[in-house]
This record gives sequence, structure tokens and C-alpha cells, in this order.
Amino acid sequence: MNGPHVAAVTTAAALAAALEQALAQQQAPPPRATPRVDVTAASAGNGLAKLVLALIKLLHELLERQALRRIDAGSLNDDEIERLGLALMRQAEEIERLAGQFGFTDADLNLDLGPLGRLF
Repeated sequence: MNGPHVAAVTTAAALAAALEQALAQQQAPPPRATPRVDVTAASAGNGLAKLVLALIKLLHELLERQALRRIDAGSLNDDEIERLGLALMRQAEEIERLAGQFGFTDADLNLDLGPLGRLF
């Protein structure tokens, strides 16, 4: 009488173990299709510097366009135009200096915005 009972318990235990294993595999996250990105403090800092400089360059471009609109509209006198031009030139030089310090080119700062296209 113990033989069939022991076999049934063993079979039930084997089925339970197989079920637990199947559930564990089902709940495990699928393997990644893309490799993980190895981010270091240096690369993260470099990426942040690139983003900040790209945004500063974008603001500089917008300021230049606004200055041209104001000049075309006649809302600035000659002295204001001169000061604005000098300020924008100094700003452009500083952006170039910082980009050079980090080893970025203009192409590096022209970020790809996906479906929107390039930044500049």
C-alpha cells in the first residue's frame, strides 16, 4: 500500500517542482536585445557638458536672431547695436573656448533631435 502512495507523492512533488520552475522562468525578465550602456562618471559628465553647451549655443543663436529683428525694426540706436554686437561676439568666443576645452566640435553640439531633425 505504501508503494502507490509514495509514487503519487513523488510524482506530485516532481510536478510541483516543475511548475515552480516554469513559473520562475515565465516571471524572469526577457534577455535584453540591446547591450547595456557602460556609463562612467567621466562619460556622464562629458555628456552633460555637451548638452549644456548645446543649449547655450541654441540660446546664443536665438539671441542673435532677436538682435537682427530689433535692428531691422529700428528699435535700437547705433550705440545699442554696437554694444549688442560686442556682447554677442564675446559670447560666441566663450562658447567656442568652452567647446574646445571639452574637445567638442560644432558638429558635436548639433544634437540629433530624432524626428525633429538636427538642432542647428
